[in-house]
Amino acid sequence: MSAEVIAVRPGAAPKKKTPFFKTPKLLWSSAFLAIILLLALWGPLLGPDPNAIYPDIPTAAPWPYAGHVAGHWFGTDDLGRDLLSRTAVGARISLLIGLATAVVAVVIGTLYGTIAAMLEGKVDTLMMRIIDIIYSLPSLMIVILFSVFLGRGITSLVLALALFSWPDTARIIRGQILSIKREEFVEAFHSIGGKTPMLIWKHFIPNTMGLIILTATITVPRAILTESTLSFIGLGVEPPLSSWGTLASEGWQLVRVAPHMLFFPAILIFSTMIAFNLLGDGLRELFDPKKGR
Repeated sequence: MSAEVIAVRPGAAPKKKTPFFKTPKLLWSSAFLAIILLLALWGPLLGPDPNAIYPDIPTAAPWPYAGHVAGHWFGTDDLGRDLLSRTAVGARISLLIGLATAVVAVVIGTLYGTIAAMLEGKVDTLMMRIIDIIYSLPSLMIVILFSVFLGRGITSLVLALALFSWPDTARIIRGQILSIKREEFVEAFHSIGGKTPMLIWKHFIPNTMGLIILTATITVPRAILTESTLSFIGLGVEPPLSSWGTLASEGWQLVRVAPHMLFFPAILIFSTMIAFNLLGDGLRELFDPKKGR
């Protein structure tokens, strides 16, 4: 048997995978998120300027209810601004914050967890204690302090949210790599002169990709929810930017007069969180090398 054959990942022969389109969780969650992405990109084109004020049609009802005004499918807010356009703009901000937070958290967490697992011993213990300290901090309070001292911009929110998101990825990746390190193929790889960086890139990262995807798809909705919570209490993105949380806050103040102002951003936050969680679960099952389909 050649050295190349010895160094491949262990396990049984690859099993046939279920096609993407036959995995309901992936299919429906991907379709919904694609619609949300299209709404974020081209939603403002479906209605008037999101900042245009129409004082003669405040709190107009959405289609198809009585009081609906043609061209305003989601109705209008208290200033007469088109709610569909504002919701689409809010989707851009919310998705941008969620995705950027996930990217930063996954990159930092994967590097940190990999280093801890490869070094082990006292270094690993010290690095895990640092994570324990981060877990003990009041995350929401720290995020609020970030927004106060660094400004209520997208960058400061992403950095603050990523600060408390990467430890989860680091712990998961560390545990997975510690498990993989005990496999026989690692010793075989070193015996043929394989270098550690190549081992990490060609074997450890592919074997942890399912977990990386899972933590990313969990981080996105959590970041969106946290940002929405901050915006709801007036500590999120700063005007003129508006996110789903900002719109929900405005809708809550007029929930008795115009409940649709709260309904649309709230249902989008809820649905997007569910879709991302289903997407992560489906992708984890799809790419899990130990699960045949």
